[in-house]
Amino acid sequence: MIIVTGGSGKVGRAAVRDLMEHGYKVVSIDLAKPAGISNPPKPTDPTYSQADITDFGQVMAAFSGINDRVEEPVTGIVHMGAIAAPGQALDHVIFDTNMSSTYNVFEAARRLKIRNVVWASSETVYGIPYPEGPVYAPVDEDVELPQTSYSLSKLMGEKLAEQYALWDPETKIIGLRFSNVQEPQDYAHFAGYQDDARKRHWNLWTYIDARDAAQSIRLSLESKLKGAHVFGIANTNSLMRRSNDELLDEVFPGTPRKRPLQPNESLISIEKAQRVLGYKPQYDWKG
Repeated sequence: MIIVTGGSGKVGRAAVRDLMEHGYKVVSIDLAKPAGISNPPKPTDPTYSQADITDFGQVMAAFSGINDRVEEPVTGIVHMGAIAAPGQALDHVIFDTNMSSTYNVFEAARRLKIRNVVWASSETVYGIPYPEGPVYAPVDEDVELPQTSYSLSKLMGEKLAEQYALWDPETKIIGLRFSNVQEPQDYAHFAGYQDDARKRHWNLWTYIDARDAAQSIRLSLESKLKGAHVFGIANTNSLMRRSNDELLDEVFPGTPRKRPLQPNESLISIEKAQRVLGYKPQYDWKG
């Protein structure tokens, strides 16, 4: 049994679908009901229960049993529930919500001895919106330069995971620094970015297809790793047709290159995820 918090969001929906397609029993918990669930539910519908993950008691209740929905041992938690971006709420509300929900998930998992947790960190930890440009390109997991209360909450979640993993050497907590999440219908907008590099410079022209994000979640759940780990998760390519060197020289001149860049590779490095998790993005906006 896998529980997905925030299962009604972009990545949450994709993760629930992917896990079900790969034979997992999945329960989604969220304040918002997933769209399209029938009454009574069809066999292909996700199992859903409403819960507020900023309330520790509700998280403990959800993880330990919900009538016939969560009645067998929970073997993994996918924590996607959060305020999803800077500016979607007041700064202190974003920080409080994201920190309390992440603490509640980690602590409930510890008390219930659920030692397999995957959660959504963020590309914003790398320094988005890069007021002085990235420290180097491609950015990688060593970069920790939060610029907002949102990105600070994600970095603090990574640090929280490190401490929880120290308390129990059998625990695995994997944080995935997702790039800007796109669904297939979103690709229609990409043509409009090509004429001006500054339209999408704020995250170094990167993206992640929700279906590939789901793949990275499943691979993280299945990984034999122990301890706390962080992985950059993006697609293999950028959303621009122009070369990375040309884009960087125009918008962020003087950006150091860690190595020679491929013309259109993602400027969020996914090398670690590829090497350690076996992550292989399958979806490309160019078709």
